[in-house]
Amino acid sequence: MAKIMIVDDDVKVTTLFKRFLTSVGHEVTALNQSLNAIQTANSVHPDLFILDIMMPQPDGYKLCGLLRAIPAFSHTPILIISALEFSNSKATSFGADEYLTKPFDLDDLAIKITALITRTRRNQ
Repeated sequence: MAKIMIVDDDVKVTTLFKRFLTSVGHEVTALNQSLNAIQTANSVHPDLFILDIMMPQPDGYKLCGLLRAIPAFSHTPILIISALEFSNSKATSFGADEYLTKPFDLDDLAIKITALITRTRRNQ
């Protein structure tokens, strides 16, 4: 399947997502400190990023922008996950491709991931 990198400061969230996504066949790297995200992304080269918004600096908005500024990740799908409710246009204004508002069903997460990866591979 795909290599997915999750960045969320909540260990319970990253553990849950990693277990679920691994069980459906993805290779998952989970980080709880956004400070390490760029370095890890450069070594892992994920096919998709899942970012939380509300994290210690850099927060998800800033991290999204930093990833988009790196040529290797300029077209890598970014899925924002947040407890904050906002429109898709706000998420995409920060460089994200999609968003999910917590709480959500894990099947919805899998559907979004599949759609993002399929769309990206089709456009390459």
